[in-house]
Amino acid sequence: MLALIAGQGALPRAVADACPERPLICALEPHMPEGLAVDRSFRIETLGSFLHWLRKRGVTRICMVGRVARPEIRLTQLDWRTVLMLPAFRRALKRGDDGALRIVIGLLEGAGFEVVGAHEAAPDLLPPSGVLTQVQPGAADIGAARLGDQVSREQGARDFGQACVIRDGAVLAREDEAGTDAMIDSLEAAAGGVLYKAEKPGQDHRADLPVVGPRTAEGAVRAGLSGIVLSAGGVMTVDRPAMIEALDAAGLFLWVRERDA
Repeated sequence: MLALIAGQGALPRAVADACPERPLICALEPHMPEGLAVDRSFRIETLGSFLHWLRKRGVTRICMVGRVARPEIRLTQLDWRTVLMLPAFRRALKRGDDGALRIVIGLLEGAGFEVVGAHEAAPDLLPPSGVLTQVQPGAADIGAARLGDQVSREQGARDFGQACVIRDGAVLAREDEAGTDAMIDSLEAAAGGVLYKAEKPGQDHRADLPVVGPRTAEGAVRAGLSGIVLSAGGVMTVDRPAMIEALDAAGLFLWVRERDA
């Protein structure tokens, strides 16, 4: 049986809807998913007891999906099962996002669960490679994509965001903890710019795989961008038909490509 530990955003519902059988929906308080009834919520201080409850329910696989801010741990409220995890918690608090996620995955695996990525639970959310819109990228867009590969490696090494906007060989904006859509919304007119988004190099695909959707496409249109570049196999799309329709109507491209080595 599969359990989703669902965070915020539209992705948890998209994954749940795409599963052949309804998963158990769980949420780390206070991050509740949109449009999904939660079977059980839990606090980080009760993680050990929560995992024990999952095992008793017959859960064997866990998928972490959706946005979750790094929680504050109140040591005085740890239950006894979670106290045993305290050394791992302390290591996680000292790491960047990727390192912390790897520790959390190790805790779940150590408790006997198989951790699967959202793209494994719902593989249709990964778009096929190629240009998915009517408009094709031009020479300047191809150059922007190659620069995006370099920027992605740099941002990944510094544990920064997974997206940027590039125009005329320069980086106009970089994603921070506010997310891709907020980055786009903060732009002034960026005619001809390209939104580039990819997973961090070396990232564990079982957690925090990036995602875009119709809101991202609408933001790109408002910002006057020429198109969107996604890494093949590394970025999921929510409501892809609506996203493509919005881009086609505005004359933007959506290009899913393999990153340069």
